[in-house]
Amino acid sequence: MTAAQADLQIDRPSVADGAALWRMARDSKVLDLNSSYSYLLWCRDFAATSAVARDESDASGEPIGFVTGYVRPDRPDTLLIWQVAVDEAHRGRGLAAALLDGLVARTVAERGLTTLETTITPGNTASERLFTSFAERHGARLEREVLFDADLFPDGPHDPEVLYRIGPLSLTPPA
Repeated sequence: MTAAQADLQIDRPSVADGAALWRMARDSKVLDLNSSYSYLLWCRDFAATSAVARDESDASGEPIGFVTGYVRPDRPDTLLIWQVAVDEAHRGRGLAAALLDGLVARTVAERGLTTLETTITPGNTASERLFTSFAERHGARLEREVLFDADLFPDGPHDPEVLYRIGPLSLTPPA
């Protein structure tokens, strides 16, 4: 953990965090924004496979970053990361990497997961770097393939979604 992360607390989201997650996703201007209702449900139903970061020096306790994920029903050894966001005022401190490392360590320990998946649109260099560096830090293989072609999206122009599959995961902490 860096000095900039010293006051960072990573834990599971609660329903009360749903509005803050929705606002961060909206303000990111790069994430697909889901309904506010979906973020409330996510914090209720998928809290065990998601994480929020809080700045312990901030008395409000509001999340400053989040990672949402779920275990794939047809692949119970695989954690799919849905969204990653960090509040603009807290970017550049390595919070996304700390959130991802913390969540994966917790879910590997609790559920024995062996694989991490996410999708990234081409040109999203921040996400490409986050997941590529995650694989490198943990000595895991990284495979990429187009999961959803652009023409599959019915609601207008959408870039293809490229599946990043990382594994096998281990309990070895990052170096």
